[in-house]
Amino acid sequence: MGILVNIIAAEEDEVESIGESLQPVSEWSGIELRDLSIAKIATIHCLLTGDLFDDAAALYDPIYISAAEGALVLRLADEMLERLVELDEDGLEAVTAELTETEEFESAGWGDDAIADMLADLADLARLAEDQGQGLFVWMHPLRT
Repeated sequence: MGILVNIIAAEEDEVESIGESLQPVSEWSGIELRDLSIAKIATIHCLLTGDLFDDAAALYDPIYISAAEGALVLRLADEMLERLVELDEDGLEAVTAELTETEEFESAGWGDDAIADMLADLADLARLAEDQGQGLFVWMHPLRT
């Protein structure tokens, strides 16, 4: 079963609206991805921040679960947001190379180009969120594939 993921820039008080939305990227600025699991998000967090995987994974418990739709909403940690904002072209290449070799991304068949595109889009979205004083939220829906 696949996971449809929307990562969006939004205000803190919009979490419930995000969770109840059928397609958050149509209502907020964001990107749509497939099969970006919590483990993959924690792996990206680790490579950007240097945190241990278990510590990073603990940051990504759902903050909202939609009873009607089954969607989960997570909030990207501030430290990850800051690192994404700071990510330049050299950093993007380095993190892409490291992610390509991780079990989470390698076993899922993510190639260099897909990872680089995802990271570049995330960095752009993080900069937008920072400029607007917003956070980054991850909407995950296991059924909408």
